[in-house]
Amino acid sequence: MIGNGKRLASAALALAATMAPATAAYAAPAASVSAVAPAPVRALDRIAHPLRSTEPGTGTADLHALGVMVGDAKVVGVGEATHGSHEFFALKDRVFRYLVEQKGFTTFALEISWSAGLRIDDYLQRGDGDRDARQVVHEVMAGSPWDREEFVTLVRWMREYNRQHPDRPVHFLGDDIGAPRLDKRVFDSVTDYVRRTHPESLPRLNELLTSVRPLDDAIAYLGLPLAERQQNAAKARQVLELVQRRRSVGGEDFDFVLQNARNIAQTYTFLTLDPGDQESSTAIQRYRDQVMAETTAWWQRRTGGRVLLSAHNDHAGYAATDPTTYPKTQGSFLRDTLGADYLAIGTTFDRGSFLSKDEALGGEWKKFTVDPAGPGTNEYTLDQVRYRDYYADLRKAPAAARRWLDASRPTCSVGTQYPNDKTPEIAIGRAYDVLVHLRTVREAGKL
Repeated sequence: MIGNGKRLASAALALAATMAPATAAYAAPAASVSAVAPAPVRALDRIAHPLRSTEPGTGTADLHALGVMVGDAKVVGVGEATHGSHEFFALKDRVFRYLVEQKGFTTFALEISWSAGLRIDDYLQRGDGDRDARQVVHEVMAGSPWDREEFVTLVRWMREYNRQHPDRPVHFLGDDIGAPRLDKRVFDSVTDYVRRTHPESLPRLNELLTSVRPLDDAIAYLGLPLAERQQNAAKARQVLELVQRRRSVGGEDFDFVLQNARNIAQTYTFLTLDPGDQESSTAIQRYRDQVMAETTAWWQRRTGGRVLLSAHNDHAGYAATDPTTYPKTQGSFLRDTLGADYLAIGTTFDRGSFLSKDEALGGEWKKFTVDPAGPGTNEYTLDQVRYRDYYADLRKAPAAARRWLDASRPTCSVGTQYPNDKTPEIAIGRAYDVLVHLRTVREAGKL
């Protein structure tokens, strides 16, 4: 047993991973590592397409080749090498607008909680009184990496698009587990459905929900004994089973209620993690990526629309820089489910600044700066390609580039905490279908 203080500190670190991948510092390898031969650079030159800008509203001519790469994919995952750089957030906004207007995409999915996504989507579909996009984003994403000006710009554009295209609106999806809190509406959706369709089951439902409703502070909740949390998770799963057995007429209403019940069960299952047990933490993080993939695939089937999935590289790709923490990624689960209908786009950068924290929770978001990548890193070679910023279809890489892409080497990957004494590594060609490389990034805009 570990002390309560240590247990809560570890729990806080574990919960931080529900908001973003575990941090990864970026340090150039020792000078003794020899520089990569130029053959991979020449090979990458042949498949690279220049990216004129990351800023939304700057035209789409340079994105046409990306549209070809996307093809008929139903879900396109776009990663970010840091959780706090303007260019990655702006790029996703720009690409999403292009995919909406040129490829028929209808949903922007993000690794925030299901209930948080519902609140943003409500604003997109109906507005929300006198509140504007800035207020909605801040209320929903406060404390997260995405409480940023760049997401205000995105949400504002999505709201305006829906005003102009009420017959084909766009949606915002939160595909993550419900921590750090579960919105009241998630519980109300379940109880209201049972009250309307199976009132005789309402007392049993309320009995099950007594211990689990509401969930306002997951950090405090993790301070409860593990046995108590496991009992609550069992009750939450019984809630899901009760709803599953009481399908009334089915249809869209029931499917939505069932998803809310599923999210309750998933959240309390996630919160049975044992912070002092590495095997428990690894298993629960694998479960989290599985849930995100299942929610995204469910949404895509339910709506029939196409989805841009926004996540850290360690979730969007097929492999993570820290397989101990993330043994199977959301992208890998989606590839299992969707096959070629899932496309993974990774991102890299050579130098610049980003926002992160020097502690996982409780600290302020701060600006950090990294120098140009050193020899032996992925970025050192990628930055020698003839274009300053570019993207490339790695599936079409010539043999010289393929050999280089399939080898694991140090890379820059920053989550919610920086720095760390562990340098991440990834084989780019095994992790992504398409890569976007940027020369320089700057910190995202604080609200």
